[in-house]
Amino acid sequence: MTDFLATTSAGETAERLLAARYGDDAPAAAIVNDVTALLLGHRSVRAFLPDALPDGTIETLVAAAQSASTSSNLQAWSVVAVEDAAHKGHLASLAGNQDFIRQAPLFLVWLADFARLHRLADAQAAAVDGAAYTEAFILGVVDAALAAQNAVVALESLGLGTVYVGAVRNHPDEIARALAVPGHVFPVFGLAVGWPDPASPASVKPRLPQRAVLHRETYDPGPQADAASDYDATLKAFWRGQGLGRPPWTRQVVNRLRDSEALHGRDRIRDSLNRLGFPLR
Repeated sequence: MTDFLATTSAGETAERLLAARYGDDAPAAAIVNDVTALLLGHRSVRAFLPDALPDGTIETLVAAAQSASTSSNLQAWSVVAVEDAAHKGHLASLAGNQDFIRQAPLFLVWLADFARLHRLADAQAAAVDGAAYTEAFILGVVDAALAAQNAVVALESLGLGTVYVGAVRNHPDEIARALAVPGHVFPVFGLAVGWPDPASPASVKPRLPQRAVLHRETYDPGPQADAASDYDATLKAFWRGQGLGRPPWTRQVVNRLRDSEALHGRDRIRDSLNRLGFPLR
């Protein structure tokens, strides 16, 4: 792999990537190679061409996903690939009625899956009390997230675009029925996949300054207020460049968690978890 910081033009590439991700708060230096450049250039794509995906795309993304780390090799996740237009349309109606789900040629629903492990235990007449603990559910969610992010990196390396869909959790019981999943399986999030539409290009959205998230040796809350204020300014400039007016990030995140209405039904997830086989002891 090429180390882009080894040459002047490479240094310019690194500076551009870091400026897009952090605005004026970009770190002074970073090691940028083919892989880290791909990661720094990630953006959520919400406009797709109708073109079909290449043969082998699903198998490739699943192979990448299965190459991710998994706790104790339990591999407590599965994914449902949905390509049928009517099926995608139904899932879209349950997941915030977002048109890009219908538009994308592929919609993936990632699952925390303990049904497979329960079947293995039943075949051995073994009790698996640990599968009912909150720890098990967290494990399944983490495994699914690690797998999905591996898939996203693989897909972006092929020139495809993706966007995660947390709105799958707005109606998890209905999503579970639509996918015919058994008990002990929970739909964690969706992922729309397709060729990005060049007529509606997606931009790299700035993130918080590193001083807001990076702590050395111990947690230090000291930089948080200034970092958040600076990020408000960075994001305001980003939205202005997109021709959009948005509230400050500091207000937006508080509003997002302020009340149950803002959560779009996700305040009732624990009830859904219980019904779908996760008692969360």
